[in-house]
Amino acid sequence: MTLSLNQWTTRRWSVAEAVDGCVRHGLEAVGLWREKVAEQGLAESVKLVREAGLRVSSLCRGGFLTAGGLPGEEGRRAFAQALEDNRRAIDEAAELSAACLVMVVGGLPGVKPGEALPASGFSRDVAGARGRVAEALAELAPYAGERGVKLALEPLHPIYCPDRAVLSTLGQALDLSLDHPEEQVGVVVDTFHVWWDPRVFEDIARAGRRIASYQVCDYLHPLPQDILLGRGMMGDGVIDFRPITQAVLDAGYAGDVEVEIFNADIWAADPDEVVATMKARYEDVVLPVR
Repeated sequence: MTLSLNQWTTRRWSVAEAVDGCVRHGLEAVGLWREKVAEQGLAESVKLVREAGLRVSSLCRGGFLTAGGLPGEEGRRAFAQALEDNRRAIDEAAELSAACLVMVVGGLPGVKPGEALPASGFSRDVAGARGRVAEALAELAPYAGERGVKLALEPLHPIYCPDRAVLSTLGQALDLSLDHPEEQVGVVVDTFHVWWDPRVFEDIARAGRRIASYQVCDYLHPLPQDILLGRGMMGDGVIDFRPITQAVLDAGYAGDVEVEIFNADIWAADPDEVVATMKARYEDVVLPVR
């Protein structure tokens, strides 16, 4: 495994700056975000990555597939729009030769990420929302296969179930992936989201070659008021990384290890210092003792 910088860790860097930073720090891969790729331009982003000799360890993100659970025409329109946007994301991932397209599947229909519950017009049917995800994957997985892209289902910590992902465990994501060829649909192991799960080691072993991405950052305690920003640099929180990394290795994963951190203080820091710390902590905290 080799280290990759997920672009959101140094959020203020453009694609060009992130690519240059990876080269400067001796990294071989970068994880890109669609917003940043759109700002840089897809063709230019492809050119920058290829000329630098980098791999794209992931493109983030596709998903948000659950709005189709809203009733009537609103739900049908939302489902069609989600499929259209995800096909565009698959096309972008194909152009970038990304190892996978990360899929954050969406929360309860009508509940918007980070916002208060609306007075009406949302659904509490979590099982139905998961059903919408399965329906969307049935549409998207064959298209991804045609384009040579692997969809990587990312389970999120249960605190994000209402608004971001109705898949909360690695086991749930893995079970959903099994309806499709492994070259089309896999799973993400993100330490922030799965460290607490008593079945995580069993499900990592069960996932095997379906592991499409391994992402690391720490889980801070206490969480900040904005729980989306509760990710920390490895070693600054409660996660024991080495056993998880060893399990991922034992499962046969040989891809890149992305450091993906959402943290206001880290975003405000000098990105070059962040990457230098990231490299040191990867060696000291994440990799198994050799």
